[in-house]
Amino acid sequence: MSEKLQKILANAGLGSRREMETWIESGRVSVNGELASLGDRATHVDQIRVDGRLIRTKPHERQRTRVIIYNKPEGEICSRDDPEGRPTVFECLPNIRAGRWISIGRLDINTNGLLLFTNDGELANLLMHPSSEIEREYAVRVLGEVDKKILTSLRTGVKLDDGMAAFDEVSERGGEGANQWYHVVLKEGRQREVRRLWESQGVKVSRLIRVRFGNIELPRELRRGRWEELSVPDVNRLKSLVGLVELPEDKPKRRQSQRRRTSNKRNRRHD
Repeated sequence: MSEKLQKILANAGLGSRREMETWIESGRVSVNGELASLGDRATHVDQIRVDGRLIRTKPHERQRTRVIIYNKPEGEICSRDDPEGRPTVFECLPNIRAGRWISIGRLDINTNGLLLFTNDGELANLLMHPSSEIEREYAVRVLGEVDKKILTSLRTGVKLDDGMAAFDEVSERGGEGANQWYHVVLKEGRQREVRRLWESQGVKVSRLIRVRFGNIELPRELRRGRWEELSVPDVNRLKSLVGLVELPEDKPKRRQSQRRRTSNKRNRRHD
């Protein structure tokens, strides 16, 4: 059965349907050697290329949407490969029979906590798109004195190198001595934004943990370096944030936990 070309490309994890429509209109997409036009349809046996690169696709109806939570340790990067040989989060994920795991957002090498991965390209891109305004919540341990003036600035807005930024919420969570914990919430994922906001006030971030993405929280029992698959109801809750129509499931599955797979490249251990 044929499908709209932009839907096939979005399901392959290349971007949202709207982005794929822009690619088609700009002449970046071909089907069986012919330049594609907006409104074209294709099947998954057709040769679809973007910028000359063959795209592997499969019928979306045959693919059950899967989402896993990964508790990222510090020291891992969010790339599939690293020229410097540093450990990556993708080495720790379970095998997947068809398609690939797509990261929903990123965390920098010094940040740990909740990362979501899915096999559904459209879901991933919609959740990451700024227009969706998905909340991200972080636990932050800071070193330095934090007064009411600083908290007011962080809530009302601070000018960074790439524009104004602010936390939607800032709440105190206690601590000892110079080390104090806060929880902060924001709805965008600019690079190192949480750290840069605090540093703009002369406050050093000594630890940063993402504890929530949208309506999915990091389970307390999930140890660093391990993953857990979401149940069908939890996946549907996540989809509801971006208004996706749910696909029928063969049968509900309970949340599954697994120890992370040991990389063939290195044998690493995390607390």
